[in-house]
Amino acid sequence: MPAPIISVSQLGKEYTIGVARNKDEGLRHILEDAVRAPFEWMGGQRKGKPKTTESFWALRDVNFEIMPGEVVGIIGRNGSGKSTLLKLLSRITAPSTGRIEIEGRVASLLEVGTGFHPELTGRENIFLNGAILGMRGAEIRKKFDEIVEFSEIEKFLDTPVKRYSSGMYVRLAFSVAAHLEPEILIVDEVLAVGDVGFQQKCLGKMEGIARDHSRTVLFVSHSMGAVSRLCSRCITLESGQIVFEGKPTQAIARYYQSQSAASNDPAASSSSREGAGDLRYVAASMPEQFGVADAKTAEFKIRAMKPCGGEYYLSGLIRQNETDVFMFDSRMINCWLKPQQEVTGRVTFKHPWLKPGRYQLDLHIDSTSGLVDVLFNAAVFDVIDEMPYPGAFNAKAYRMGNTMANFSIDLGGEHFQTD
Repeated sequence: MPAPIISVSQLGKEYTIGVARNKDEGLRHILEDAVRAPFEWMGGQRKGKPKTTESFWALRDVNFEIMPGEVVGIIGRNGSGKSTLLKLLSRITAPSTGRIEIEGRVASLLEVGTGFHPELTGRENIFLNGAILGMRGAEIRKKFDEIVEFSEIEKFLDTPVKRYSSGMYVRLAFSVAAHLEPEILIVDEVLAVGDVGFQQKCLGKMEGIARDHSRTVLFVSHSMGAVSRLCSRCITLESGQIVFEGKPTQAIARYYQSQSAASNDPAASSSSREGAGDLRYVAASMPEQFGVADAKTAEFKIRAMKPCGGEYYLSGLIRQNETDVFMFDSRMINCWLKPQQEVTGRVTFKHPWLKPGRYQLDLHIDSTSGLVDVLFNAAVFDVIDEMPYPGAFNAKAYRMGNTMANFSIDLGGEHFQTD
C-alpha cells in the first residue's frame, strides 16, 4: 500500500487578537510601535488600563492523511479554518502545534495573481509567476505556448499587466498555475472568478487534472456543484476542527446542515437580531439545488412578537460571495404585511438566470419607520450547470449587481406578482 503524500497530525494554529507584541518580535515591530505610540496617546488609548489581548485558535487538533492521486475537497462556512489550513500546507505560515509531512513538490493557487508585478508585461509575468510557483526556466519555456493559448490574451501579452482588466489578470494567473506539474496542487476558490465561459474552461482543466491521477489536488470552494463534480473525498471543517471526512455527497449534506443550524433558529436568536423586533422570521427554507433557468422559491413564516400596528413590507436579496445578485421589494407589487399572530408565505424569483454556484438568501421586514427584522443567510442553495436548453444560457446573460428581479409573493392566502 502506498504511503500518504500528505500526513497531518495534531495540527493547530493560534492567533493573538489585538496589537500587543512579544518582546522578541524584532526591530520592525519595535519601530512600528514607536510610530504608533503618539497617535495612541492622542486618542486616549494609553489612558487607564493597558490593552488586553485574546488568543484565537483558527485550527485545533486537525488530523488527516491524503494518498497520492486523490482529489480532496475542503469545505466549510466562512471562518471555519479552510484558508488557514491551506496556508499551513503551503508553508506560507507555520503551525502553532502539530506536524505536517509532505512528500513531493507543492504548488499553491491561494489568491489569483499573487506574485504578479504590475509594471511587467504578461510575458514577463508568466516567467516570474512560474518561478515563484516552483517551475524551472526550461519547464516554463516548454509550457509557454499552452499557457498563452489557454489564457486567450495573446494580443496583450507584451502589455504591462497593470493595464489588464481583472478578467484578463485572472485568466493569465490561472493559466500559469494550471500548467504546473507538481506532485501536489492546492487550489483555493479560483473557479469563482472570471466570466462564466472561462470558469467552465477552468473547471474542465481541473477535471482533466483530477482524471489524470498523477497529481494530488486539495480543492477549496463554496460551489458544492464543483466539489461534487471534481472530488473523490471531502473534509468538512467547522470552527477550526474536522467534523466530517468521507464521500462528497455526505460532506455536502453535513455542510448544508451546518448552514441551516447557523442561520435558521430565528426564534431562539431573536434577542440578538437587528431591527425593532415587532415581527420576526421564525422559519425559512429553500430547496438545496436549482437548475440555471429554474424559478427559485423560498418559503417563510413570520410571527408577531408583540402587539404592533402600521404598514410593513418585505424585501430580500440573493447574494453570492457577498455580492448582491437579485433583490425584491414587496412594495413594487403593492404587497403589504398585515400584522397577525403568525403568517406564512413564499417568494418566487421567476427565472432569474444565475450562473452555476452557491448563493445565499437574506430576508428583511421593514416598516415606514425603519428596519423591523433581518434574517441573514435565511437559506443557501446551489445552482447547478445542467442546461435543459443547450446554448440558452450564453444567449441570455445572467444579470448581476443588485438587479431587481421578476418575482411574485404569496402571503396569507393572497397572490401578488410583477407584470
